[in-house]
Amino acid sequence: MLRSFGITGAAMAVALSAGLASAQEIATMAMTTEIPEGITTPDNIHTRVGELNFFDGVPDVESAQKVYNLLDFTHAYQTFLDGTKIASMDAIRKGILEFGPANTTAVLFEGLMDSKSLFLTANTTSVYMFSWLEMSDEPMVIETPPNVLGFINDHWFRYVTDFGNLGPDEGKGGKFLVLPPGYEGDVPEGYHVAPTNTYGNWVIWRGYQKDGTTDDAVNNTKEKFRIYPLSQAENPPEMTFVDASGKLFNTIHRMDVNIFDEINDVVQAEPLMGENPELLGHLAAIGIVKGQEFAPDERMQAILEAAASAGSVTVKTVISKPRDERFYWYPGESNWLTAFPGGAYTWELDGVTLQDIRAAFHFYATGITPAMALKAVGKGSQYAFTYLDSNGNPLDGSKTYKVNVPKDPPAEDFWSFTLYDNQTRSMLQTDAQFPAIGSNDTDVVQNEDGSFDIYFAPEAPDGKESNWVQTVPGKGWNTIFRLYGPLEPWFDQTWRPGEIELVNFARFGDDMAMPGKETTEEISLRITVDGRVAVYGVQFETASTAILPGSEGTLEAIARMMEALPELKVAVVGHTDNVGGYETNLDLSRSRADSVVAELIGTYGIDEARLFAAGASFLSPVANNETEDGRALNRRVELVRVP
Repeated sequence: MLRSFGITGAAMAVALSAGLASAQEIATMAMTTEIPEGITTPDNIHTRVGELNFFDGVPDVESAQKVYNLLDFTHAYQTFLDGTKIASMDAIRKGILEFGPANTTAVLFEGLMDSKSLFLTANTTSVYMFSWLEMSDEPMVIETPPNVLGFINDHWFRYVTDFGNLGPDEGKGGKFLVLPPGYEGDVPEGYHVAPTNTYGNWVIWRGYQKDGTTDDAVNNTKEKFRIYPLSQAENPPEMTFVDASGKLFNTIHRMDVNIFDEINDVVQAEPLMGENPELLGHLAAIGIVKGQEFAPDERMQAILEAAASAGSVTVKTVISKPRDERFYWYPGESNWLTAFPGGAYTWELDGVTLQDIRAAFHFYATGITPAMALKAVGKGSQYAFTYLDSNGNPLDGSKTYKVNVPKDPPAEDFWSFTLYDNQTRSMLQTDAQFPAIGSNDTDVVQNEDGSFDIYFAPEAPDGKESNWVQTVPGKGWNTIFRLYGPLEPWFDQTWRPGEIELVNFARFGDDMAMPGKETTEEISLRITVDGRVAVYGVQFETASTAILPGSEGTLEAIARMMEALPELKVAVVGHTDNVGGYETNLDLSRSRADSVVAELIGTYGIDEARLFAAGASFLSPVANNETEDGRALNRRVELVRVP
């Protein structure tokens, strides 16, 4: 029954429109008074879930079922959003335990983490290391190494404590005593004490490379790191250290209906004291109850599947195109995003929880610590990420982009870009082991003004190989810009990174793509996914509407696309740079679009009813008109899908 309601997302509020109040006339009684407007509701209501019928406020059988389907969907949808963090931690636990048992196994990336690992938004420069702490009723000791960034998160994905450079041991290493849920026993002196609300806990720390090697970080961990019960402090058990570099490794939660099973696994494993009762109420409403089997019937299974579909597209939308301006580092001016608006690692600002942003974060990234969000000049790291280019278009692996890192980047240690797969949120799998670049790369070329130009493209532009990160045609991507040891100009925003600019087909010198290279497949993909596509392979004589020889390849690709998509109607829109007046460029842009339409109809036989021409003059630039490269990029023809 649920599959017929057309439920598509979070806006599941019942948009009501009144029908007839009732076919039966209500008698006027001695005590009858006029009821103020808004207290009663109609008995026949048209909603997103269909028509609902009531007798004076009491639903018929079918209407009651529709309402309960909607209510259960609402609980399931909210469970997906607020429970993503729980499922994420469950996936992390399962991934770690693939390498060995809890407490005695530490997973180390001695050769750094690369794109074979499915791990949310990891970097390629830190030496990742982690372990799973599984407690009973006894406190557990963790001995930590020096000079690391480490923290503990509980099984509900809540912060427990930091250790290392931003922890109470101040980077010297130390002994931490983790107290189990509800512990009331003695606490000996000599430990950094950290109570936790769950028996399972994720212990993660990152070391630093020195002189281009991981040796110091790895050796310090092997020498110092231990987990053991307090009762075994005099004779702690041996640790097993497993090198996971280059190995297949998955810690990513499900995005389909099975996410509810992952959430249930944590509910069954942990005391409920550590989680919000309101969230637990949503879970209980769909059958996730501690001590009970989670076994949805056919009706509920259909609801869970619909909720998972709606939840997955919601978090993908919020993380990639957020509408809340607090998500942006530079609101209204830039597409660089922050995962911690207002520096709140709890996503609580002014007494309000930013639930959408919290859900999106746990879809995209991992690890909760104040150190990620708070201002610590010269310590820790800061992050800016984006899915979009400077024009708000999704980053496309088939295109070439450039970003400028202005001179004097405010990083005491180093800066870097890492590329991620939009679907897995893990490192983008390309021909390179590490899809990243940064100031630690000794061959990165600096501009004369002290800035750096970094390129992202499927193939390196000629002469830019040292400043290039490979992308994958047919796939989108996103990137995180990291500053390690961030300095004051980052926090006061007197320094900021450039926007990611599209430079594909910008001009036709020796180092750029030539016209006619656009393919039917590329054009079809972009107009299907984005609703529009810019083509640069159609060239014109200067200040003329005459199409130049050499444009045939692109025109033919457009025609083949139109044949492959027979229902498609297209506006051909001409664009110019800003050289000359508006009216002159408007006429030129429209006339050039007319020429393309005439060519597609006359030479390639496309039905004229499927095409019309328009001009935009210089009103829709895709690049900076102050440079020749930018002006060349703005002189283009765009195909726009129309009704």
